[in-house]
Amino acid sequence: MTTPIHPASQLAVNVLDAHSLLAAFGVLGVGVVMFAETGLLVGFFLPGDSLLFTAGLLCTGSAESRVHLSLGPLLVAAAVGALAGAQCGYVLGRKAGGALLVRSRSQRLREGAKRAEELLERYGHAKAITLARFVPVVRTVLNPMAGALEVPVRTFTVWQIVGGLVWSLGLTLAGYALGSSIPNVDRYLLPLVALIVFVSLIPLAAEVYRARRNSRPEGGSK
Repeated sequence: MTTPIHPASQLAVNVLDAHSLLAAFGVLGVGVVMFAETGLLVGFFLPGDSLLFTAGLLCTGSAESRVHLSLGPLLVAAAVGALAGAQCGYVLGRKAGGALLVRSRSQRLREGAKRAEELLERYGHAKAITLARFVPVVRTVLNPMAGALEVPVRTFTVWQIVGGLVWSLGLTLAGYALGSSIPNVDRYLLPLVALIVFVSLIPLAAEVYRARRNSRPEGGSK
């Protein structure tokens, strides 16, 4: 059962801290954050990876916390928020073009937009849309970028659903599985979250390494 939301906890919420967000807003907060981080450029700073993992952990009831969530509603909220957010971002990019990113004053968003465009050009639509889900900031800007570059609607929709489900459900279930198997695992939450973020970047790192290796001239440099 989801912990009741108290007005005092809402006032004290730290939007950069996953546990604080969950304590204040519960399952509903997960859906909103997923939507904002993947669909609205203003949500690029939100802790998507750590929020999903921590939420899954808090479903086990084994963590030393007063916050306990229900796994079923959590999975639904995470998936719906992530998928609806990405589709919304795409539609905004389709209608507004690149103006959304051009007007932004955030250096992180500009760098993320550049990386997102490079992903689309280097790996093609399907692979780029899927991989972007696992890279903070890039997963925020790639969706409107795909819309601005007029990636076909069907292609974007299919692959954002694939990537979105693997990312949102995968991280949530990873937290739940770990919390179910290791007593008091929340004591190690910070290093675990760091590990999860690192592991989530492995697919992208592997693709970058493979692309660089394939682009080397035969015989190597002399």
